[in-house]
Amino acid sequence: MGSPSSFAAVQPYLLPAAVVAFLLYRQLRYKRIKSQLPQLLKDGALLVDVRSPEEFSAGSRPGSVNIPLDVLGQRAGELDKEKTILLCCASGTRSGIAAGILKRLGFKKVINAGPWQNTL
Repeated sequence: MGSPSSFAAVQPYLLPAAVVAFLLYRQLRYKRIKSQLPQLLKDGALLVDVRSPEEFSAGSRPGSVNIPLDVLGQRAGELDKEKTILLCCASGTRSGIAAGILKRLGFKKVINAGPWQNTL
C-alpha cells in the first residue's frame, strides 16, 4: 500500500472522479433505456411523468400520464402493479424517488427512464 502522503496527493481528485463516473453511468443507463423504450411500450408499459402539471403541460411525451411526485403515493392505486411502469421527470431525480415509492408499495416492474426528453 502507498504511504499516507500518496493518498493525500490523490484525495482532492476522488470526489470529482466519483461524480464523473456516476454521471457517465447514468447517461449510459438512460441511453440503454431509450433504446428499449419502443419495445417496452409495445409490450404494454405505462409511461408516468412525475413533474408538476405546469411542467407537464409545457411539454411531454404523447401518451404519457402525469402523476406529480407529491401525489404519487395517494394516486398509485390508479396504476396496474402487473404492468411495467416507466417513470420520467425533468432530470431523472424525481423519477428515481418515484421508483422507490412505487417499489415500496409493491410494484415490481418499475424503471426510471430519466428526463422526459429521453422518452421521445
